[in-house]
Amino acid sequence: MLGVFLVNMLVVALAVIIHYEFLFRITRFAPRMKIPHRYRIVAGVFSALVAHSIEIWVFALAYFFMHHTDGWGELRGNFDGSLMDSAYFSFTTFSTLGFGDIEPHGNLRYLTGIESLTGLVLITWTASFLYYEMQRYWGPNK
Repeated sequence: MLGVFLVNMLVVALAVIIHYEFLFRITRFAPRMKIPHRYRIVAGVFSALVAHSIEIWVFALAYFFMHHTDGWGELRGNFDGSLMDSAYFSFTTFSTLGFGDIEPHGNLRYLTGIESLTGLVLITWTASFLYYEMQRYWGPNK
């Protein structure tokens, strides 16, 4: 069980670090862009979407390797064992959409739960960041 905890925390830590680095770099780079602020916000949104996609792929890789390694559990249902199916499952889990067509079994279930919580926190962090950026410069003359 300690191994499951450590792997899960490693994946979460990697996702949080990726997210932090993206938001930090957006904060540093956006003010230097020679475009109106509203377009900088659009660039920030696209950057945040890229960050979320990378984070989701980190979880997808973890699912893929855990599924194909004995003792970690497996994904069942509409799942063929491919990396693309792992990514699909990760996208629905991260966003807390959860269609339910793929089910985790065994220790893999814990990563599923922590991914949902991580996705919720990181998506909220992005929303707060973008709201703050819009409030700093948003106005009729900007």
